[in-house]
Amino acid sequence: MATAGLCSCYYSAPTLPLHRRHGLLPTLAARTKRWPRLQVSAAAAGAGAEPSIKEATDAEFFQPADTRPIMLFDGVCNLCNGGVRFVREHDPNRSIRFVPLQSESGRKLLQRSGRAPDDISSVVLVEKDRSYIKSEAVLRIMEYLNLPFPQLAIFLKFVPLFMRDFAYDNVADNRYIVFGRSETEACEIL
Repeated sequence: MATAGLCSCYYSAPTLPLHRRHGLLPTLAARTKRWPRLQVSAAAAGAGAEPSIKEATDAEFFQPADTRPIMLFDGVCNLCNGGVRFVREHDPNRSIRFVPLQSESGRKLLQRSGRAPDDISSVVLVEKDRSYIKSEAVLRIMEYLNLPFPQLAIFLKFVPLFMRDFAYDNVADNRYIVFGRSETEACEIL
């Protein structure tokens, strides 16, 4: 797996357990040998030199009065806009907020989640302490909806992650061909 295009701030973000769980980061011993600059950036973040991406986005998006998760979606994709309408209709408590991936806020939240700021290939669910991508994000969103969707999400978790993500990637790669793009090139929800 190539990691050359990632910035050093990606590794100093406190969301490492999510990425370590998916095997995207090497162990600490291997990391210090291969990427010595990571120790410097992590030490600088700990010393308070400048706030980390997570701290900055937490201050902006997750205030004590509103800690609802944020769904990042492709604002020009008809499938994604339909998905947002579906979630809004089945979430009467309004427990999920929506931000288009193409917006400045979406770019910041993508960076916080350890993704490139211009990556619009996947839906992302950003919670205060964790981010979910691809099929994990869809299943986590389903847990916030009315019945029967939380039960369906539990059932779908028995399908192995690689199979769920394979199906998700096939739909995501063909979403513009099958469902088209928004005529106005702007999302309907801001």
